[in-house]
This record gives sequence, C-alpha cells and structure tokens, in this order.
Amino acid sequence: MAGGRRTSAVLAAACAALIVAGSQATAEPAGSTASVPRAPAPPAASSAQAAAYADEHVDAAPPGSNDFECVPSVQHPRPVVLAHGTDSNSYTDFAALAPLLADSGWCVYAVNFGKAPGADDYGTGDIRVSGRQFGDFVDAVRAATGAADVDVVGFSQGATVARYYINRLGGAAAVDRWIGVASPSYGGTFYGLGTIAAQVPGATDIIADEFSVALVQQAQGSELLTELNNPTDTVPGVEYTTIGTRVDEVIQPPSNVALHGPGAVNLVIQDLCPDNLTGHFNMPYDNFSLALIRQTLDPDSYGLGPCVPVALGTGIPEVILESNF
Repeated sequence: MAGGRRTSAVLAAACAALIVAGSQATAEPAGSTASVPRAPAPPAASSAQAAAYADEHVDAAPPGSNDFECVPSVQHPRPVVLAHGTDSNSYTDFAALAPLLADSGWCVYAVNFGKAPGADDYGTGDIRVSGRQFGDFVDAVRAATGAADVDVVGFSQGATVARYYINRLGGAAAVDRWIGVASPSYGGTFYGLGTIAAQVPGATDIIADEFSVALVQQAQGSELLTELNNPTDTVPGVEYTTIGTRVDEVIQPPSNVALHGPGAVNLVIQDLCPDNLTGHFNMPYDNFSLALIRQTLDPDSYGLGPCVPVALGTGIPEVILESNF
C-alpha cells in the first residue's frame, strides 16, 4: 500500500466515496510507465527525509543500487531486486536498506514502476502492469549479472507487485526468495471504511479516479488480490517470508500481511522484539526491521539486530508534514 507518502489518502478516499451518491463506471486501467533510477544519492535516516530528497531529485537511486557492472560474490550469488510501495519510488522506500545490503556484499537493484498516466508518483498504476515491468527489470538484472536467480524484497505494494510477477507471470523460475515487508497480502479494510465503501455503488471507481487503481487493488477482497491468492498464495520453488507489525497503520487487520500457502514463513516484529512498536511507514527505516530483512536473505551469515524500544507512531508526523507542506 502506501510507501511513505500521502498518508491520509487511504482514509480520506474511503470517506469521500461514502458520501458520493450513485454509480459511476470507469474504463479499464490505462498503461503505466517505469524507469531505472541512476543518479547517485545519499543514504536517508527516515521515510520523510528520503521523500523530501526524492521530490527534488527525481532520478535518485537508492545508495549502492543499480551498478550493472556489479559481479555477484560467492557468499551472495543472487542479486537482490527491490520493489517500492504506493505513491512512492525506489529511493524513498530503500535509501536505508539498499546501502545496508550493498555494504554487506550484495549486488542490489531497484526500478521505479507503475506511474499511471497523469500521476505524480510511481506505484499508482495497475498492479498487473507493474508486475510485468518488474519482471522485465529482473530479466535485465539477470542478463547483466549472469545470475540464474534473484532474491526480491518488496515493501508494501511492492511485495504484491513482486508476488504477482512470481505467481502469475512465470517469475518463479527466476526468483529464489521473496520477502514481503508490510505486505498487503490480503489487503486492508482501512479501519472498516474500505469494507463499507465496497458496498456503495461506484465508490471504488471514484477512489481509483481520485487516487489510483493500485490503491483500490490493495483493498481486502479486491479482484486483484482474489486472483493472486487463489487457489493458493504461494507457488512451488520460491521461499516466501512476510515481515509484519501488529501496529500497522495501513494494513488492517495486521494479520492480512501473512501468507497461508505451503512453506510460507510469517514473521512479526513484536514477536521478536516486543518493545519495538514500529508501524507501516517506519519499517523501511527501522534498524531492527532492516537487520531482520538481511538475516532473512542470509540466515547463515547474519543475526538479528539489537532490540531497542521504538515508540508507537514513530515517523508518522514527519511523513505527514513532508507529504502535505
């Protein structure tokens, strides 16, 4: 879902839809565009800091990423490909994770996908189209590095984009490990407002028009998620791990992060570090979450990071200010 921007959009969209009378048909989702960011950029310490930098540097690449001359090491033979969230981009969501992985010896890559016609941000177009764009990028990474397989890390919507590529577009043949961070695997109800909006004729069409089709596709029970999760939400040959938080501000109920297919592993931050109350928007910049991602990629070489208290709501005020002022 949201990747650190327009934090009030979800609830505002649902509320707006509920007060609109009547039904309004919309056309099929139009195509979207993708790009490979290449401009060097500094690490960031928070989602708000990264988003502010990305606003002024539209081609910013996550630090340490998109070196197409990188040669995978014996320790880390599979490149890691990152998939960003909604209304976002690779730099905004991975300006901390990418340098961590690159400094640890991985070849790291990231693509900006799903920029709908007329949209200001990526991650707004039809997720099916974004899945194809992500798959094309994985093919380019494999060709450049000579790697037979890659590992993928998706944050929020990016987890669904990557899983759509794997489960529905043949990506299982090219992916060894999928990690979904704050993954909207079964969507969100937006604190019940999404469920109500789904019952109002034309409400979801209005949300798609006003905000994005990708937002609608991440609601619990959406056509896209029903397609993706049936008859099973995993496919053979890929290791699936979700990393969630019980205090997710976007995915409600937070249990909707979990996958149920054979072999899926579902991790919850508070099960491993009870005092860490990091939420959806802070996860890509939470040190414990970052260390957990790295450990999941290579459990033989890395352990968990220090467990320290993280206050509920950390990072949210700054994201709201950056997004609206």
